[in-house]
Amino acid sequence: MNKKALITGASRGIGSAAAKSLAREGYDLFLVSRSSREKLEELKGRLEEKYSVSCHTALCDVSDPVQVETMMKQAGEIHVLINNAAVSYIGLMTDMTTEQWHQVINTNLNALFYTCRLAVPQMVRRREGKIINVSSVWGNAGASMEVAYSASKGGVNAFTKALAKELAPSGIQVNGIAFGVIDTDMNRCFSQQEIAALQEEIPADRLGTVEEAGEMICQLVKAPAYLTGQIITMDGGWM
Repeated sequence: MNKKALITGASRGIGSAAAKSLAREGYDLFLVSRSSREKLEELKGRLEEKYSVSCHTALCDVSDPVQVETMMKQAGEIHVLINNAAVSYIGLMTDMTTEQWHQVINTNLNALFYTCRLAVPQMVRRREGKIINVSSVWGNAGASMEVAYSASKGGVNAFTKALAKELAPSGIQVNGIAFGVIDTDMNRCFSQQEIAALQEEIPADRLGTVEEAGEMICQLVKAPAYLTGQIITMDGGWM
């Protein structure tokens, strides 16, 4: 029987790439998106046909604990939890509304609490499980014009390290990946000039690909059991 991985934000970008990498490794998948049912179903069909794994899909706003509870019940037993869903706000902190602030924090940080508190008991019972939280270099360094996003990802890093210590005696690994600039839809808001300026700052002289990001997640899933509580930076040597 295959192990199962649950991936939030799975309809596109890093989440979709992670799904492909894990399907290739023989994982059954539970793919979650806030609203992209068509994209989830398309991805499910491709992965089931190519890799002969079982895929299930669910729509869920992970910022809503009630929706998360329903979704986790549908998922059943999971062996790998990948918290990938995220939103951003680019602009002056003083221009943000309270609702916009809450949306970023609820989606990027609170959602980890909602998913983990439901996944952890079954992992503890089995004394086995892996939790991977997708973070950002801005969680380490902070970014001007992205205060809420930076704060949420800094919280992700602290959450990851603390939960790893809590769960290590039960044989559960909790790690995070702080990605640099990955070529995803989230970065489509930047102009070509802005992207070019960013690229000049990156020693690798390019943006990361979603395929590389998905493979990094897969590699962390396969990492030795002694690796836990780490925030691994993948940014082309930028930070």
